[in-house]
Amino acid sequence: MRSILFFALLGILTACTDTKVTSENPTESNGQSSYELVLASEVNWEKLNPARGDKSPQAGTLWGDRKGSVPTGFLVKFVDGFSSPPHIHNVSYRGVVINGLIHNDDPDAADMWMPAGSFWTQPKGENHITAAKGETNIAYIEIEAGPYLVLPTEEAFDSGERPVNVDASNIVWIDQPGISTATKGAQVAYLWGEPQGNQLYGTLIKMPAGFKGKIQSVGSSFKAVVIQGEPQYFLKDVSEVKTMEPGSYFSSAGKSAHHLSSDPGMESIIYVRTDGNFDILSSQ
Repeated sequence: MRSILFFALLGILTACTDTKVTSENPTESNGQSSYELVLASEVNWEKLNPARGDKSPQAGTLWGDRKGSVPTGFLVKFVDGFSSPPHIHNVSYRGVVINGLIHNDDPDAADMWMPAGSFWTQPKGENHITAAKGETNIAYIEIEAGPYLVLPTEEAFDSGERPVNVDASNIVWIDQPGISTATKGAQVAYLWGEPQGNQLYGTLIKMPAGFKGKIQSVGSSFKAVVIQGEPQYFLKDVSEVKTMEPGSYFSSAGKSAHHLSSDPGMESIIYVRTDGNFDILSSQ
């Protein structure tokens, strides 16, 4: 069975739709930045594995093209009680649970049901099963190259990568330097990669209930997916507001700022993939 790599994550910490709504934020645009917003309600769903017919999970692309050769991020939706047969994938992927409970492990492993906010990785070529339970089961999946294929176990191989399962209760949250949660400051948790240079890395951001402020990014690519809560996103010089349910996606390219707030009674968790530094600034 996979181990929960709590101390590995701690080590990292110490080391460091197809239907889209596009908008420019005139208060922050420098003529080079571009913004994109996809609400969860706008995602187009299709069969993840058409060969399984009605038993296939549903997939909804947020960015990229999982049938092509480019990096891609997409949602996967499972029915209650879903359990896949043993299989492999031709590419490695990362996953974050958004709704329900997900189990992803060796076919003979004991169940490890990961709740919303949990993170896991699945190496290419490794035999495994995926199962889900709950009225609504959705996960965000990310690959670095496609196409994303489901293949039989007879084609299994050892890529040298090892899987990681991290339950939400083992995520390590830290305050931003000099900003305490007591002042409605956000917290971050580093999941993969290292935030230095121009390398890609992945983090979770937790905005406390009642947070209001912005995320300022200087990376050439900034992609974010709502995992929990219903944060509000302010468009068009912060005069238009969109409520983002879990599974919603927003992004930018180049120096940019995303104006956000959390419901007074609900914290928000957002997964971020970027290749540059970012700051989460409270306006309160």
